Amino acid sequence: MARTSPETSPQDRENAPNPVWYKPVMFGFMLLGLAWIIVFYLSGSVYPVPTLGAWNILVGFGIMFIGFLMTTRWR
Repeated sequence: MARTSPETSPQDRENAPNPVWYKPVMFGFMLLGLAWIIVFYLSGSVYPVPTLGAWNILVGFGIMFIGFLMTTRWR
């Protein structure tokens, strides 16, 4: 006779801890966005993507925002 694992309820899955990779990815997004903005300012608005110009700031904040959104699901 084969063993079957008990069904997990949606509440159990919702309260389960995050995978090991979750925290490094979350902080990675926040640091990458910060680094993007710092590079933009230190390069005199030339890098990281010269054709974007001042939109590089929005890209940096967008990347950081992804990390901050991930904090709402962190357990």
